[in-house]
Amino acid sequence: MGKLALRNDFVLIQTQRGAWVSEISILRKVLEPYSGSIYFEYSIPRMGRRIDVVLLIKSVIFVVEFKVGEKEFTSYAIDQVWDYALDLKNFHESSHEQFIAPILIATEAIHADPVIVVTPQNDKLILPIKTDIALLGSVIENVLNFADGKVIDRSQWENGRYCPTPTIIEAAMALYNNHSVADISRSDASAINLSQTSEAIADVIRKSRECSYKSICFVTGVPGAGKTLVGLNIATKHINKTDDMYSVFLSGNGPLVAILREALTRDKVRRTKESGARIKKGEVMSEVKMFVQNVHHFRDDCLLHQGRPPIEHVAIFDEAQRAWNLEQTAAFMLRKKNTHDFNHSEPEFLISCLNRHTDWAVIVCLVGGGQEINTGEAGIGEWIESLNRSFPDWHIHISSRLTDSEYSAESLVKGLEARQHVTYQNELHLSVSMRSFRAEHVSLLVKQMLDLDIDGLDLLI
Repeated sequence: MGKLALRNDFVLIQTQRGAWVSEISILRKVLEPYSGSIYFEYSIPRMGRRIDVVLLIKSVIFVVEFKVGEKEFTSYAIDQVWDYALDLKNFHESSHEQFIAPILIATEAIHADPVIVVTPQNDKLILPIKTDIALLGSVIENVLNFADGKVIDRSQWENGRYCPTPTIIEAAMALYNNHSVADISRSDASAINLSQTSEAIADVIRKSRECSYKSICFVTGVPGAGKTLVGLNIATKHINKTDDMYSVFLSGNGPLVAILREALTRDKVRRTKESGARIKKGEVMSEVKMFVQNVHHFRDDCLLHQGRPPIEHVAIFDEAQRAWNLEQTAAFMLRKKNTHDFNHSEPEFLISCLNRHTDWAVIVCLVGGGQEINTGEAGIGEWIESLNRSFPDWHIHISSRLTDSEYSAESLVKGLEARQHVTYQNELHLSVSMRSFRAEHVSLLVKQMLDLDIDGLDLLI
């Protein structure tokens, strides 16, 4: 109990403590005949979700979800334990080829009828099993009798990294395959601008890979110009299961991640139904999770595996100016991760994660301008300072507008003049707002008014 409490990242309330007591009491009796490993509050790599209990017994991974005090097996609870099992199967490398049995336990259920059935895909994934406490022991025994295979190596399983399965990669590619920025936006200046920016970044990725060097791109844009859209396009177009090419779109904005995932999931479900086929929403969501993730979960995964590079060679950071400074990051690491003397700002640490690759890597920073920087946020200047301080060999591709006043980086960008491999590109600026239909100069007009640029206003008007 003490270890669970110390490692708990969330507020520890009495109900959680009581649930742990009940779970430990139940499992102590049920698991007595077996040898294996048990993990309470297991955090699924990169998913930001915790499983009540994971059991490794012989050849099976049991994903156990307790509903302490519940009498019914609600559809929400069934979907919850099923999603956990899917996430382990799809994203945890050392779980890919193992039998996974999700078990839902309603501790006060009066009647349960456990059934053991594998999925139609025959992928060693068992459909959710509903049971009460009295039948839990027999459920575990029946699953073990059903699942033949080698005993799972505990050490190897624990060291498994985040790694999408080939089927998930195929699904993610298909999910976005028929979309392009030109299709999603309008056929006017905004579509041209979005395509030019996407092509410029794609060219940086291609050259970095061919020549084995590391690059970072700073993409600027007026409000509503489609920076997020460009980021999603880059993440989904640079995935290839045959040559170990992975990309990810990362955001620290939790609601945005949730909305993007939900929107893409609903779109896929709708299109599938219109074609006459059927698909579960949870399965589609697994596909989306591969390329739209929370930056804090990415950071925590890199912290857990110090020195090991992430599977992705391309990482897109949305609203990069909102990454934390050294003080905020160090305080968080001490308070939440019990990590003392952490001496990196969030930008420096995130660059260092991609820098672990021995061949190549590309970071794309999507930069919003004219926004108030909140307490603890570093601004885009910290990314540039981190590059100068710790990563002298990285190639830097900068939007030609990053020196504008609204980005608060003019002096730092000028400090790059003596550095090699610095390129300024007009294509890395999104100048046309998708919200201003056929009014491409509105954003420029507003900027010139705020900058008191009289000469520019005379030319524009």
